[in-house]
Amino acid sequence: MAAEVSVTATESGGFARSAALRVHIGGGIAVEAAESLTAAAHEVCPYSAATRGNVPAVLSTTAA
Repeated sequence: MAAEVSVTATESGGFARSAALRVHIGGGIAVEAAESLTAAAHEVCPYSAATRGNVPAVLSTTAA
């Protein structure tokens, strides 16, 4: 998994954060199953819960 967090200036003079999470699941799992696992993990992750509604997060999943 790789995470990228960005901080950008807003028009009002403040700052906004965003996150991009890139998850790779190996072991021959189907992409649909990997995406489902990623989404489920995002729902129960304490860091995701702490930032939900405040920091937009984009998830991308690959499988092999």
